[in-house]
Amino acid sequence: MSNSAEIPQPAGPADALRPALSPMALALRRFRRNRLAMAGLALLAIVVASSLAGIAWNHVAVMRGQPEPYRTPQPGIHPQPPSLEFPFGTDPLGRDLLARTLIGGGISIGVGLAAATVSILIGTFWGITSGYAGRGLDTVMMRIVDVMYGLPYILLVILLLVLFAEQTIWLRMVVLFMAIGGVSWLTMARVVRGQVLSLREAEFVQAARALGSGAPRIIVKEMLPNLTGPILVCATLTVPLAILQESFLSFLGLGVPPPLASWGTLASDAIEALNPVRVYWWLLVMPCSFLGATLLGLNFVGDGLRDAFDPRAR
Repeated sequence: MSNSAEIPQPAGPADALRPALSPMALALRRFRRNRLAMAGLALLAIVVASSLAGIAWNHVAVMRGQPEPYRTPQPGIHPQPPSLEFPFGTDPLGRDLLARTLIGGGISIGVGLAAATVSILIGTFWGITSGYAGRGLDTVMMRIVDVMYGLPYILLVILLLVLFAEQTIWLRMVVLFMAIGGVSWLTMARVVRGQVLSLREAEFVQAARALGSGAPRIIVKEMLPNLTGPILVCATLTVPLAILQESFLSFLGLGVPPPLASWGTLASDAIEALNPVRVYWWLLVMPCSFLGATLLGLNFVGDGLRDAFDPRAR
């Protein structure tokens, strides 16, 4: 019996000319092979597509001059349980809970992404500045981070929201994601600083410095491409935290202002409608199911990216 199948074949000219995969391409390949990460990505795609469809549904109704399903009460006794006419039932005011859940999801995800973006920008700038400067400035900047870690950040967010409680709806929305992002950048700053400290002494950075490159060019051209992986992983894990914080604040009545709704405000309305005589379970289960699915999907994607960009992975 021939064992030629077990003998490694020499590389041909085509293999020699084939370009080697970049670290980013290798990381994306590892990510695609992670079944949980791909399942989380599919779950996120379903939730986001559903939220966009809900927003489009409401917009089409407005353009046609029809009542908005998002905020128009329906005739009859409410709340009504799920049915063919109202798949998610109605809330105590007779509004379609399906429309409010989908559009509320768009608001929750939007606030979470905006807050995470603010957190990424502040944390990345702080971490790069601290790690690259080193010495005294690094010590001062990281001690500020340590002090902020010891503060009850949720109380700081509540104080900021209370100060702007009398402003317009959209200004309060801006204050909301700025406040959440303004207190969520500490972990990002520490992660980026640690990466910059290791990259600062790398050979390619030393070579760029020897060639006369200034600090801005070294940071943008040499360091940022190598920081993409850790920043992306940390950002993916920051988004669910921001969404959860927004939902918690909205549940307390300090988040998304009415008449807008998010998953947190819908859960808060559901708690108010619960009573020992009759349980209107759909008011709580529907928005919380979407919230739980979103957080689960984001955490699966974040874990998959962390494993894909792990430098120890082969």
